[in-house]
Amino acid sequence: MAYKNIITRLPYSPPFLFVDDLSYVDENGATGTYTFPPESFFYRGHFTDNPVTPGVILTECMAQIGVVCLGIHLLDNEPSLRERKETKIALSSTTVDFYLPVLPGEEVKVVSEKLYFRFNKLKCKIEMLNTEGKLVCRGEIAGMIG
Repeated sequence: MAYKNIITRLPYSPPFLFVDDLSYVDENGATGTYTFPPESFFYRGHFTDNPVTPGVILTECMAQIGVVCLGIHLLDNEPSLRERKETKIALSSTTVDFYLPVLPGEEVKVVSEKLYFRFNKLKCKIEMLNTEGKLVCRGEIAGMIG
């Protein structure tokens, strides 16, 4: 895994880590995947007998891959910030539209495109696709990273 060092530096752990793999990260965006385990806590009670992944969890997955992983990469390229002990993150805004459900056990791919990174605020356009390449959700997510 080429970007394992970024994933290990995320300030999350199971059951709230929603990044399995990063396939691409550069100064303009990030791409990664996550498979939602069927035994995840959020499926219990979220539509009894027909569980689907809650939108807030899909948004979190998009933010972790598309904003936080990219933010860590961008900060690594800022000479004044390379020596920091830990990464601090604060979500500042989200706008996400949902098109298809994500079922337990389903893998998704998240693709982000940096809109801007100024004064440690990162804003990205992000899409989530299912394994058939169909659009699950799309939006813009911004956060303060430092």
